[in-house]
Amino acid sequence: MSQSNRPYTLHADRLFSANESERAISRELYASIKDLPIVSPHGHTDPSWFADDTCFENATQLLIIPDHYVFRMLYSQGITLDELGIRRVDGVQTEADNLKIWRLFAKNYHLYHGTPSRMWMDFVLCEVFGFDIELNLDNADTIYHAINQTLQTDAFKPRALLKRFNIELIATTEGATDTLEHHAKLKGTGLESTVITTFRPDDVVDPSNPKFLANVQLMGQQTQENTESWAGYLNALKARRAFFREHGATATDHGHPTPFTADLSLGECNALFNKILQRASNEQDHELFRGQMLTEMAKMSVEDGMVMQIHSGCFRNHNQPLFNAFGADKGSDLPLATEFITNLRPLLNRFGNEKNLRIILFTLDETTYSRELAPLAGHYPCLKLGPAWWFHDSPEGMLRFRNQMTETGGFYNTVGFNDDTRAFLSIPARHDVARRIDCRFLAQLVCEHRMTEEHAFSLAHDLTYRLAKEGYENSLLS
Repeated sequence: MSQSNRPYTLHADRLFSANESERAISRELYASIKDLPIVSPHGHTDPSWFADDTCFENATQLLIIPDHYVFRMLYSQGITLDELGIRRVDGVQTEADNLKIWRLFAKNYHLYHGTPSRMWMDFVLCEVFGFDIELNLDNADTIYHAINQTLQTDAFKPRALLKRFNIELIATTEGATDTLEHHAKLKGTGLESTVITTFRPDDVVDPSNPKFLANVQLMGQQTQENTESWAGYLNALKARRAFFREHGATATDHGHPTPFTADLSLGECNALFNKILQRASNEQDHELFRGQMLTEMAKMSVEDGMVMQIHSGCFRNHNQPLFNAFGADKGSDLPLATEFITNLRPLLNRFGNEKNLRIILFTLDETTYSRELAPLAGHYPCLKLGPAWWFHDSPEGMLRFRNQMTETGGFYNTVGFNDDTRAFLSIPARHDVARRIDCRFLAQLVCEHRMTEEHAFSLAHDLTYRLAKEGYENSLLS
C-alpha cells in the first residue's frame, strides 16, 4: 500500500490511561460530557469571519498562516516565515503560492509527532474534514484541493461551523482603541450574544509600547476625554470599557510581563503619568505604571463587574529581529520565571476581598502552581486559576496543572478550559483534549477511592461547561 493511501483514524481511547480500570471509567465520564456545548471565553479568532460569513479562502490561509503554534515548529527547523507566506511589517512580498506552502507543511508533518499541534491538526483533518488517510507529501495536493472545495460550501461558512461545533459562546480579543465594527455588524443577527469581544488595554497602559502616546491620544479623541491628565485618562478607560460592554464584553485581558502591582497615592499617580507623557521615564517607571494600572483596572472591575484576566510569566517577542520584520505573535513568546505572592499583594490588599471582583490568573511558569497560585486562589475570594496556557496547553501540561493545583486550590477555584486560539477549526479539537484529560484525571481519583463515581460525573460536567460559563459572567449581572 502506498504511503499516500495508508489508512489513518483517531483512536476512541486516545489520552485515556493505559490502566484498564481507569480507562473504563474515563470512557463513561467522557460519554456523558463529550457533546456538551463549547464555551470559549478567551480567544483570538477574527470577528470579521462571523460578521461577514464568507467562505474561507483555502487550507493554507485557514490552517497554517494564522496559527503560530503551527509555523513556529517549522521555523525552528530552519524554514523561514517568508517561505510560509507570513506577512511582513514593511509589506515586502513573501511566498504567495498557497499550495507550495501547504506542500512544505505536509513534507514536514512528521515534525509534529507527540505535540498537541499534531493532535489538533489530526482532529481537524479526520473529524472536521473527514479524511481517513495521514497527511504527507504524496497526498498533499489531493488533500489541499479537497479542503478548498469543501470550504466553498455553505456548511463550512463560519456561522455554520459555529453551529456544527456546538459553540455556545466565543470571545474574541480586541485592543482598547478598536472600533469593534465587526461586532457591531453582528447586532441583530442573533449571534451578538454568541460572538462577543474582550477588552485588552495593553496598548494604552504599557508605556514601553512605542505607540503608547499615540494610542492614548487616540483614546482621548474617541471618548472626548482629556487624556493628558491622569483623571481624564482614567475616565477615557472607563468609557472604552463601557463601549466594549455594549458589544458583549464581560472580561478584560492583561498581558503584562509580570503580575507586579502597585497602590500609589493620587499625587504619585499624577507625577508618574506626567513623567511618562513628557518622555522622561525609564523602564522602572514603566513597570511601576503597569503595576498601578493593574490595580486601577481591578478598581474599575469592582465598579462594572467585568472579569479581569492576567496573563503573566511570558517573555513576549523574544526574537527581536523576527519581531521587527513580522510583528507580534509569531511564535517567539517564551516562558518566564514569575512571582505572584508579593507582586499581587498591593492589589489584593486593596481589593482582594471585594465580592464584585473576579480575577483569573494565568502563567507560563509552572513552578508557581502549587507554591503560589493554588494557595492564593485557595484563600482570596476574588481569585480563580486559568487553565494550562500556551506551552502547557497539552495533555501533559493539563495533567500537571490538575495534579499541582487541586490539592490546595480545589476544582472550583478554576474556570474550566479555554482555548486561546486564532485557529478556528482547532477549537473543538482543543476542547476535546481538555475533556478527555479531565475525565482521565477524575477516573484516577475514583479508582483510588478518593472520589465516588457520582461526584466524578458531576465534576466532569462542571469542568467542561459550568465553571467556564460562570467564571466569565459579569459579576453585577450574574
